[in-house]
Amino acid sequence: MNPFLDHAIRTAHAAGHLLRAEFGRSLTVNELHDHDIKLELDVRTQALISDALLAAFPDHALLGEEGIAGDPSSQWQWIVDPIDGTVNYFYGVPHFCISIALRKCEEIQLGVIYDPMRDELWSVARGATPTLNGQPIRVSPRTELKDAILSIGFAKSKSTITAGLPLVEKFIPRVRKIRLMGSAALDLAYVACGRLDAYIESSVSLWDVAAGKLLVEAAGGHFEMAPREDAPEKISVRASNGRLDLDLDR
Repeated sequence: MNPFLDHAIRTAHAAGHLLRAEFGRSLTVNELHDHDIKLELDVRTQALISDALLAAFPDHALLGEEGIAGDPSSQWQWIVDPIDGTVNYFYGVPHFCISIALRKCEEIQLGVIYDPMRDELWSVARGATPTLNGQPIRVSPRTELKDAILSIGFAKSKSTITAGLPLVEKFIPRVRKIRLMGSAALDLAYVACGRLDAYIESSVSLWDVAAGKLLVEAAGGHFEMAPREDAPEKISVRASNGRLDLDLDR
């Protein structure tokens, strides 16, 4: 038993219980942007996660979408997205998740992604087999783009939305289907278990993808990320089963 992973799983379930209880109710909006929404529930859910993890590991730090907590000098850092898919959640679309990762000295040690509406939990510790609800998972075996389903994410600014549109135009005639699903972490979990064959997004935050990165790699897939030159705090991501040729310009 990995005590870090055990606590992460229990905490994800607790956060999921809160999100299920609040789903479909009237929600307090803290910030309303053109392409994004910030809920009071985001803050409350991260506080629940932070309190649970830092009570168990008080010498750790926590970095989340809603801020930083714990010991900022710690080499152990939890990376948390309390609701990945907030816009889906706000509009009553039951496709969102909690994402929790732990890294030590910049290396991801574990990842947990929990979809509370489907009661699906993906988990992995470094060097171990990734699982979905306790069952081992692998990326898809598909090798041809014409057989593949890709998810393309669109970020929260006009410039990154504009950057994503050519990707759709480039891939849509070559693949079986394109999906825009609204949760980066779930996209990566779906790649890891073979439901999707690839996920591409031009601008995300570390907490969106930290847990999914380790899941995809442990499940036999390929994960690339690079900082954006115009926004160093953001990263571009390309994840796949490792068998598809996504470099269409070659």
